[in-house]
Amino acid sequence: MAMHLPSGKSRGRRAPMAEINVTPLVDVMLVLLIIFMVTAPLLTAGVPVNLPESRAKPLDQDQKPVQIAIDDAGQVFVDDAPVTDAALPAALAAVAARPGADGKPPQIFLRADQGLGYGKVMRVMGELNRVGLNRVSLLTEATAQ
Repeated sequence: MAMHLPSGKSRGRRAPMAEINVTPLVDVMLVLLIIFMVTAPLLTAGVPVNLPESRAKPLDQDQKPVQIAIDDAGQVFVDDAPVTDAALPAALAAVAARPGADGKPPQIFLRADQGLGYGKVMRVMGELNRVGLNRVSLLTEATAQ
């Protein structure tokens, strides 16, 4: 029976590797970066609405506005929560009851699908005006100039 005794010479052994291979780490990080770059734009718009195009410049905002969206089926959403036509006046009255930091009513961003009838948008704007929410901005898609 042969037995291996540790001697000063280790012919068959390799020296321990003192380097770390970072290539797999870089590969994983690049894949995660791509995943976040693809999913980040999808998180911004809550209700999918096909906005009309405009060449207007964006507005400067101090506080977060209330988002009201009307999709192509005519469903109204207040801050991404669906609201029926019967419950819309009460929901808008609750929004008007919470004033902004400057004491004024909150800013309203109204997003409506471009295929929607003019009457539906005007009914929502009439309810906004009735409860005293007069700071309304109609959102559009920016066009290339």
